[in-house]
Order: sequence, then C-alpha cells, then structure tokens
Amino acid sequence: MNTPAIPTIFAARRREARFVRACSRLGQADAARFLADDWIEDTLERLAFLRHAPGRALVLGDWTGDLARQLAATGAEVETPETLDPEQPWPITGLDLIVVAGLLDAINDLPGALIHTRNALAPAGLVIAHFIGGQSLPALRATMFAAEPDRPAARIHPLVDPRAAPALLQRAGWKDPVVDTHHLTVRYSSLDRLIADLRDQGLGNALAKPAAPLGKAALARARAAFSAHADADGKVSESFEIVTLTGRRSLAGT
Repeated sequence: MNTPAIPTIFAARRREARFVRACSRLGQADAARFLADDWIEDTLERLAFLRHAPGRALVLGDWTGDLARQLAATGAEVETPETLDPEQPWPITGLDLIVVAGLLDAINDLPGALIHTRNALAPAGLVIAHFIGGQSLPALRATMFAAEPDRPAARIHPLVDPRAAPALLQRAGWKDPVVDTHHLTVRYSSLDRLIADLRDQGLGNALAKPAAPLGKAALARARAAFSAHADADGKVSESFEIVTLTGRRSLAGT
C-alpha cells in the first residue's frame, strides 16, 4: 500500500528565515518578545514542578537564547542547533530534555516531527513544546477577510487544533502525554504594529506558496477593518492561544 504524500503547506527555508529575523531584531528596544517570555517562564515552572534536572538538553526555536542560558546555569549541557530540521531524523540522541519553542505551527509532517523528537530522547527524557494554536489571532483573521471580501487569499497559517493534539502524541509514542492551553491578550493601536510583533517573534509567513502582498486599496480596507474592532481607548484586543505539549520517552527507551 502506498503511503499518502504529505502536503507541502510550509517551506523550511521560510521557517528558518523568520527565525533569523527574530534573532536580528533581538537587540532593538521596541522588539516584541512576550511569547518567548511566556514560553521560557512556563518551561522553567514545569521543570521545577516535575523536579526534572536534565544533564543534556536541547533548545529549538528560542531566538532570545535566554532559556539555554538559564538551563546552563543549573549545570545542564545545552545545545541550540540553528539548522536542525524537526521534520527529519535528528542527528542528536540521548537527550534528557528537549524544548521546542514556536516551531510546530509551521511543520508539514507534525506526526513525523513528534516521532523524531521522541527518538532523540534518552529513556525517561522529557519534551516540552510550545506553539500558538488554532484559536489565535481572531482579530487579524477577520481583518484579512474584510480586506479581500470577494477572493480572500491564504495569508494566515492553518494552525493546530489542541483538541487533536492528544491523539497526535499517542500516535507518536509519547508517554504520559499532556496538552495544556492558555490565552494571552495583547492590545494594539494599529494593524501595522500587530504584524510587526508577529514578525519580531518568528511568526511571519512560512507558507510554501505565499499570497502576493495586499494592494493599496486592500491594505486600506484592512487597516480600517482592524480599527473598527477598537475599544473606547482606540486599541484592539488580539488573542494568542498558547498550546503546550509535554511527554516522555519510556524507561525502556521505546
């Protein structure tokens, strides 16, 4: 029986490019980093609660570098490869901890990536993966539809529904799988600032076939539609659904 081909929705080079942009923006005073801060704080809290003190750890996607530094301060040997492709078998194995920050939203073969991640763990090793979920960015989605009401183009990534995540983790062989979600609400005075914040945090467009940029008329409609959602203070509330996956490799290493 032939295995169905995996659709190519995202481009690895575009996924890497948005990470590079986030790194390059890190030194700017106005660069957004609220998602990274949330993921780092959550990771450290989970490790403390689980009393998991890794000897060897690997961090993917944290463009701030803060999590690696904090793990290293506890005595962990931390690797932060920039070229590792989560959709391919990992060249590194025997890890006590893997943290994946913000990459799984733009993966074509998510089940495969979860399997490769588990295989890179040592027995009883732990994975913590954070990304934004399917209920994220409702204001931006409505704005894009208003900008192109007749023929809306694909401008926002399809995102993972966290309700499907438990089955994905079990399929990938994760032990003790847990899926948590929470929401962050951020207030914006303009559509342009929201777009800039997404790009700053490595959440720019990674689609394999991105749509052409909005024309002047469509962009004007988008800005007007976004402003129409504003509260009395002139700011629009945008929501980010944060999904966190945790799981282990079995003691037997299976």
